[in-house]
Amino acid sequence: MQEFRQKGSVFEGHPGLQVPGVEWCSGSLGQGLSVGSGFALAAKLKQEKHHVFVIMGDGEQGKGQLQEAREFAVKYHLDNLTAVIDCNGLQASGDIKRIMPQQLQEKYESAGWKVILTDGHNYQQLYRALRKAHQCKEGPTVILAETVMGKGIPMIENDYHFHGKILTASQCRAVLGQLELAKAAEEDVQRDEVKRQIPTAACSPEEKMKTGKPIVYEKDCSTDCRSAFGNALCDLAKSNEDVLVAAIDCDLAESVKVASFGKEFPERLIECGIQEHNAATVAAALSKCGILTFFADFGAFGIDETYGQHRMSDINHSSVKLICTHNGLDVGEDGKTHQCIDYISLISNLLGFQLLIPADSNQTDRMIRYAAAAPGNICVVMGRSKVPVLTDAAGDLLYHENYRYRYGVYDWIREGRDGVIITCGNMTHKAVKVTDILRQRNLELGVLNCTSPLEIDEEAVRQAADTGMIVTYEDHNVRSGIGTIIGSYLAEKGLHCRFAKKGVSVYGASASPEWLYQRQKLDEQSVAEFIVQLYQTK
Repeated sequence: MQEFRQKGSVFEGHPGLQVPGVEWCSGSLGQGLSVGSGFALAAKLKQEKHHVFVIMGDGEQGKGQLQEAREFAVKYHLDNLTAVIDCNGLQASGDIKRIMPQQLQEKYESAGWKVILTDGHNYQQLYRALRKAHQCKEGPTVILAETVMGKGIPMIENDYHFHGKILTASQCRAVLGQLELAKAAEEDVQRDEVKRQIPTAACSPEEKMKTGKPIVYEKDCSTDCRSAFGNALCDLAKSNEDVLVAAIDCDLAESVKVASFGKEFPERLIECGIQEHNAATVAAALSKCGILTFFADFGAFGIDETYGQHRMSDINHSSVKLICTHNGLDVGEDGKTHQCIDYISLISNLLGFQLLIPADSNQTDRMIRYAAAAPGNICVVMGRSKVPVLTDAAGDLLYHENYRYRYGVYDWIREGRDGVIITCGNMTHKAVKVTDILRQRNLELGVLNCTSPLEIDEEAVRQAADTGMIVTYEDHNVRSGIGTIIGSYLAEKGLHCRFAKKGVSVYGASASPEWLYQRQKLDEQSVAEFIVQLYQTK
């Protein structure tokens, strides 16, 4: 512990995965009970007998995610889960009663938990409480352990300033003297005395996953990408009986297309209700336990509202497949609150995430199969509306039966000598229509489908720049989407061409997607006129 919070130490300010035995690092308060619930639920799904213990502080109990986790644990009868709360009445800024009073017993009892009160300094009482909780089969149990911060050390006892404050050297010697540990304080602890070994992870479910034969949507089939996701999910689960696949839903099963999966595998559709924070963390915990976990939600909830949860999951090396089905102005009539227009920029901040954006149902099918077999956190973003199946210039299926998705590879939808439209997702078919309009004006523009915005396809972007003009076209905040990513790459590499961005510049409204696109001059005709003017300025 002499290395605590020191440079090069595995003992950071909060526990990290680099410490042997630590499977989930803390730091973001209020998420621990969701993690424990995920671990406990995973044990039940895998028919394992272990018991999960979650240790929390009393100050964090005001967090809303904890109420979500309390109700979730009761719903799924997690009798293999015990929470222990250190009730010392203090938190970082002082007395809990002054900062935010907590009625802990009432909170847990009202949610359906069994509550045990005990003296946190009495080892025998603690043992009896833990044993009783372990034997309880009525549901989850919480132990409220009353304690005194710094008990037995007059210098720091009941002093909230020492919540996160380190003793000085002289204070440490004085305290160790009081505890009759002065001799130990003088001993020189060598760093190399402790052998550190991080356990090797077991085989991941992704490594066992067989992606199977793709579902092919013919060119006369106009469907939404979310339906293609739901179909692929069911097919993968049926084809991989040796892999435990689960789906997390937040009261949107029909909309995000996991309802069919729930009918086929009712025990594996984990319905969390309107409790996205808990759902996101439970999904990550399940994935850490070797369950192939798909968390499906609207972008406004699955990305915007749960960003902090995904950040902690990413830090903890989870392997969640985050599927967000309603994004951009394409959400339409639900209005601006539901039109997620920052899915690229937010996910780009999560350093361990891959981001995939399919352009039609066939590419969606292949991306879901790729995500199922690729370890790590993967976010697949799609729109709400039906989109046409893409074809090449000859009219043949672009994403045909033999197509396999490769992360970091962009797709040429059309070739062009006068410039290139770089686009993604549900705007791809619109970009093709733009080129059709421009062809009537004697302009030949290519269309490049940016399938993975966070991984630049350098060869394709350089080829686009060689035409002399690039226009990015997206259903995303114009300040922070593919336009910014591509523009930064061009500048960093010294690639010179005319460059412009077309994207969402103001929040949307409640209207049809086409009306919203026209309002922001993102419809095909407006974009074509914009490109003509840009081309003529050379």
